[in-house]
Amino acid sequence: MTARPMTARSSIQNAFLIACCLLLVLSVAAHAADKKDKTQGRLLFGKVLDQQDNPVVGAIVYLTNTRSHAVKSYIVGQDGTYRFPALSATVDYEVYAQRNNGKSDTKSVSQFDDRSQVYIDLKIDTR
Repeated sequence: MTARPMTARSSIQNAFLIACCLLLVLSVAAHAADKKDKTQGRLLFGKVLDQQDNPVVGAIVYLTNTRSHAVKSYIVGQDGTYRFPALSATVDYEVYAQRNNGKSDTKSVSQFDDRSQVYIDLKIDTR
């Protein structure tokens, strides 16, 4: 059996086939990297402040998953900061803070907001 010489047409077909395979591999790798970023979750953080922008020590921040209605809470420290890591990027959340008789407005974090870190200050009227 003798090998046939490669024609210009067959070498173009081979190059096209190699290029298609390379594009397929790259698109699968890009999709896997994108999926990995979403599975790591997002971070919601911020501060609980009074009307004069002072930290409200001991305030409790409530985070509600609007799909499952599960609630997480966080008691803020001396600096007034709160932090909820590893939240699903495919769920909406509502967050508010409470201290004694004061309560902040409820803020929403939408699944359509594609930021990996969301910063929200919550203001409580402590009068």
